[in-house]
Amino acid sequence: MTVVVADTSPINYLVLIGEIGILPRLYNHILIPEEVFFELMDAGAPLEVREWTTRHPIWLEIRKSPLPDTSLMDLDAGERSAIALAELETQVLLLIDESAGRLEASRRGIPNTGTLGVLRAAAIDGLVNLPSALGRLLATNFRVSKALVAELLAEDADRKQRGQ
Repeated sequence: MTVVVADTSPINYLVLIGEIGILPRLYNHILIPEEVFFELMDAGAPLEVREWTTRHPIWLEIRKSPLPDTSLMDLDAGERSAIALAELETQVLLLIDESAGRLEASRRGIPNTGTLGVLRAAAIDGLVNLPSALGRLLATNFRVSKALVAELLAEDADRKQRGQ
């Protein structure tokens, strides 16, 4: 069974676009380290995210963070602790958006995907309308290349045309 560990960003954006409910449908259970919980509750986080985190559902489990890995000090606390927590698991998927964090996770052999990958998987499973979800995501401060969005939309349109 694959254990799913999440960094702050995917949870933040899925809450903001009203699609946080796809996480338990795709993965059943999500682990976050304490640092990610603290980032989601930070006064600088969007109110909607803080409110959701305050009454988070049972499928979200907060774990005590592993001891900090000094080789990860270039990353923020949430990314460091999410990678460290993911390293404790044998079959794991790490949800992380930041390119430096994803690169480091990949370097360490940790399978990972980000918010876009989660939305793509949900669209493939028929759990979300991808064009609508991407439109809402792009209305936030989420940063992504226009080319990647176009590629995802083309893939989704092709899948729908083929009836999958």
